[in-house]
Amino acid sequence: MMGKATYAPMARLLAPVAVLLCLAAVLAAAPAQAELRINIIEGRSEPMPIAITDFHGAGDVDVRVGRQLAEVISADLERSGLFKPVDRRAFIQSAESLSALPRFGDWRVINAQALVQGRVQSLNDGRLRVEFRLWDVFAEQQMVGLAYHTVPDNWRRVAHIIADAIYKRITGESGYFDTRVVYIAETGPQTRRVKRLAIMDQDGANHRFLTDGADLVLTPRFSPTLQEITYLSYYRNTPRVYVFNIDTGRQEVLGDFPGMTFAPRFSPDGKRVIMSMAKDGNSEIYTMDLRTRAVRRLTDHSAIDTSPCYSPDGRQIVFNSDRGGTQQLYVMDADGGGVRRISFGDGRYATPVWSPRGDLIAFTKFTGGRFYIGVMRQDGSGERLLAEDFLVEAPTWSPNGRVLMFFRQQPTDSKGGGGESKLYSIDLTGFNEREIKTPLDASDPAWSPLIP
Repeated sequence: MMGKATYAPMARLLAPVAVLLCLAAVLAAAPAQAELRINIIEGRSEPMPIAITDFHGAGDVDVRVGRQLAEVISADLERSGLFKPVDRRAFIQSAESLSALPRFGDWRVINAQALVQGRVQSLNDGRLRVEFRLWDVFAEQQMVGLAYHTVPDNWRRVAHIIADAIYKRITGESGYFDTRVVYIAETGPQTRRVKRLAIMDQDGANHRFLTDGADLVLTPRFSPTLQEITYLSYYRNTPRVYVFNIDTGRQEVLGDFPGMTFAPRFSPDGKRVIMSMAKDGNSEIYTMDLRTRAVRRLTDHSAIDTSPCYSPDGRQIVFNSDRGGTQQLYVMDADGGGVRRISFGDGRYATPVWSPRGDLIAFTKFTGGRFYIGVMRQDGSGERLLAEDFLVEAPTWSPNGRVLMFFRQQPTDSKGGGGESKLYSIDLTGFNEREIKTPLDASDPAWSPLIP
């Protein structure tokens, strides 16, 4: 069997239901003003100045966790490109004195439009109670207040959940910080790469290897409904499709497939896996029912059909094919009928993936000797190229459909050196491109849904 490293599942929240902290007197007295809001529909905007104080606590543990919570929340919001955390050295009011009410004038004078405060309290049963409040500084009113109970080791996840709550309240859309990314970690010379399955939080923390590198692994993909991954591995040079449960560490073989198999991916309901398989020298698209293991062929063409991906509603499938003479993108109905071409630009198109929102399809494009990451509408209109380089490939969507992650590889030198491969993220405006730090070279990222 394939060797794998031990993976310690992330601790779960003990009380996942948040308790709304209503400040009725403050809300009743608050003046009626325009709501604080970032519009992320209209493209690039200046980031909102937001003050994030250390969460107040009584004991040493509470103080330390309170500081760490504020740091992670601040980093999450800053990486989104929509928020600009105010330098803490400019704060006038202390975190301790915020336990009453903010002195809003002190926060306006340092240009903060929003304020985040919080408190950490160690409970007798060993858990932590973490509460936070988001304030509109100019309207002088609370926008949201929530509390969570959790085990101490789970403080980082609580920080991501709080950052998601702030993001949603101010932008009106769900956040993406309480998520994980699975990818291929690469080491060794370019001619003999060792590829391991690895997983981490979306900010690079809690990094783990899921396989030991004994067998080649490729194209990991998250289930949209469970914390499971499907991926391709070559066990004794035979391609196998696996399903790996992150919470339990259980690994299951879906089957050995003759010839070449490519890019397995879950259906939106998590009940099927769709993939490309080459039989008799011809690559077609197939689905497998995860309950019955029944395999169904969807395409029947002499061309190469590969890289299939369902639409979020499960009614359509996008894939790439050279049936028109060059590698282009096509959409078909979920039963394999109604095939129509949607890409008509210059160059070749590959690795299409449907946005969780259903409005866009991301892709890799090669033209003019360069690779690009781009998006288009589901009918092929409105094509926009967001990133380019010697090699950029394998886009994957954040669960709110506002950010893409991909990998970028540099060219090798004349001696076979170089060729480093790193992960990057970019938003749909084509701005705010950032490297996602990994301990080794990285490729083929896949973004999880929000962790349940």
